[in-house]
Amino acid sequence: MRSRVWRLTALACCLACVCHAVETEETAVQAFSRMPPKLTVESSAREVLEACRAMLPSRPVGLGGALILRNRRGIVSKEYGYDLVMRRAPDITQMTVRLTPREGTNVLVEARIARRQALRPDIAVTSHDESIDAGSSSNLLDRVLGTDVTWLDLTFDFLWWTDAAYETEREGESVHGQKCSVVLVKPPSSVPGLAAVRLWVDKKTGCLMQAEQLDEKMKPIRRLWGTRVKKFGERWMVSVLEVETLGSRHRTKITVDSLRELES
Repeated sequence: MRSRVWRLTALACCLACVCHAVETEETAVQAFSRMPPKLTVESSAREVLEACRAMLPSRPVGLGGALILRNRRGIVSKEYGYDLVMRRAPDITQMTVRLTPREGTNVLVEARIARRQALRPDIAVTSHDESIDAGSSSNLLDRVLGTDVTWLDLTFDFLWWTDAAYETEREGESVHGQKCSVVLVKPPSSVPGLAAVRLWVDKKTGCLMQAEQLDEKMKPIRRLWGTRVKKFGERWMVSVLEVETLGSRHRTKITVDSLRELES
């Protein structure tokens, strides 16, 4: 039986967001104003990645939700709230992520992330709590507050990697009943513990359905997948994702509880 797996483009890509009660769906949809390119049987693997990138909000947005670490029996061991602000321009994407206790407002860790086109993102992490080790400020695979989530998940850096090819032997595999194209992408420079990322992309919508992080032996070691999807206007987006470190006996749920459009 297929083990449960990694589904994307983390907190900001194809996220199906639950709007605040004071917001309308139309207001939320305006933030995702660019329609993705239509995929055909002739589309290249790079064009599939372009369709995934087009799912990112083109206007400044804020997302709020939770990271919930639990074991296979569903017992919660760690729980954090997050607030993510994302601003995109033609040459740069900037994100600020603040992590708090689930029921608190004091900031535990703050990360500022900037990515310029095909360059590896700059990640600066600051701890606001002396008891917390914020980790390295440059490693994409650093775990966020001991959860299964890494900065790679939050940046979806792999959507900008140019070394992309179809895995033809997996063509047409389904995720949650959706026929997918399966694309293998490799980083432009060496990343210890990461040889490639395998992506399952919905053939109809261009939405990233699932992803696997592969080690140097091309074996999957982490997986992400979405469990809930909602449609805003003409867009299908993810509202709940699961991230699992294989063999760890635990996984982390990422929920998106709110979306707000910000001033430019």
